[in-house]
Amino acid sequence: MLRTPTLLLTSALCSWASWPQYHGPLFDKSTATTLSASRQGWLPRAPSWTQPTPLGFSSMTTDKNSAYTLIALEDENGLLREVCLSLDLATGAQRWKSWLGLATYGHGGGNAGTSANSGGDGPRSTPSIEESRIFIYDSQMVLYCLSARSGEKLWKADVIREHGGTNIMWKNASSPLLVDQRVIIYGGGKKQSFIAFEQSTGKVAWKSGSEVPTHATPSLASIHGRKQAVFLCHSGMVSVDTQTGEELWRQAFPFKVSSAASPVICGNRVFCSAGYGVGSALYEIVEKNGVFRSVEVWRKRNELVNHWSTPLFYNGYLYGIFGFKKYGEAPLQCVELESGDIQWSKEGFGPGNLIRSGNNLFILSDDGQLVVAEANPQRYAEHYRKKLLSGKCWSTPTVSDDFLLIRSTVEAVALPLD
Repeated sequence: MLRTPTLLLTSALCSWASWPQYHGPLFDKSTATTLSASRQGWLPRAPSWTQPTPLGFSSMTTDKNSAYTLIALEDENGLLREVCLSLDLATGAQRWKSWLGLATYGHGGGNAGTSANSGGDGPRSTPSIEESRIFIYDSQMVLYCLSARSGEKLWKADVIREHGGTNIMWKNASSPLLVDQRVIIYGGGKKQSFIAFEQSTGKVAWKSGSEVPTHATPSLASIHGRKQAVFLCHSGMVSVDTQTGEELWRQAFPFKVSSAASPVICGNRVFCSAGYGVGSALYEIVEKNGVFRSVEVWRKRNELVNHWSTPLFYNGYLYGIFGFKKYGEAPLQCVELESGDIQWSKEGFGPGNLIRSGNNLFILSDDGQLVVAEANPQRYAEHYRKKLLSGKCWSTPTVSDDFLLIRSTVEAVALPLD
């Protein structure tokens, strides 16, 4: 049975108390260590605080005593703009807000502030944090570096204007990937689709590739001892060396309309999935004499579809919300990685999202229900379910040292971990 690898992928591994990037401190949607013994039987109680988070699907990230997310507000001229919001982790009080670019999305459809689950506008990406800096890749493909203390803009890079980028339908939704004092994004033009910037200065460290981006955030992996960023592009998956941008391997995979779930790293195997009739696949990444290649393990056409909810891998199994346009209905499923067989399925979550700490799954349904269940391949075991949020929840829960954070297109809630 495949086991979840322990990967020390950052130059200085963040404390488990923080959730510094979209996919968490270990890039696998889990806490860096299990909740303490006193919290193993933890179930949510009354929220510590609730704060408005109008519009959008940005998740929360945390570092030290602050939480960050993107919202959309009208500026003094009545124009809707994306805003990075910093909240005090203990109280929810606003520390600062930083105004970014215009919040225009083309045709998101629907009102993101209502409970209707189809369509909606607002920021789609999530801030990333390292040391004293916040990195944001907004819907207009502008990369910002902000001061974590004040929200002051330290530098920015306009990928469309400066690197030949072209935005995609529904605009950018991918979040910045931080590794080894660099911030990696994609979306540039020919020979600069993948770009690494120095975190401190914004100077380009390397750029490579000629790919069309998708809405999926790149994944970080260490495969056969080589640190690499894995992108899901129109052509399929492309993996590049994080130090140089050199392409290591690629795997063709169909694209139709939008691919938004990130590749899932499972040791030396990679799972990917997309909607619109595409389906899913598992690939083995093999290496010989420094040369990498991808070998198909299995492929399921229009099955095990992740619309945009990236599953997580744990002890030989995938746990995730599967289904396409099944708003309010999409099931949480446990899937054996080796075979792609569904072990169990529980309907009624919709395209929400989930994370893991130890054997606990924290699941947020698209209509604002928080569910605590076991990461147990033998059966679905639910320990808690309660509706805690109004609005629409297409974001991912976050665990910090003292709180579980969830948000919607209307509000954010902090639940104490004690």
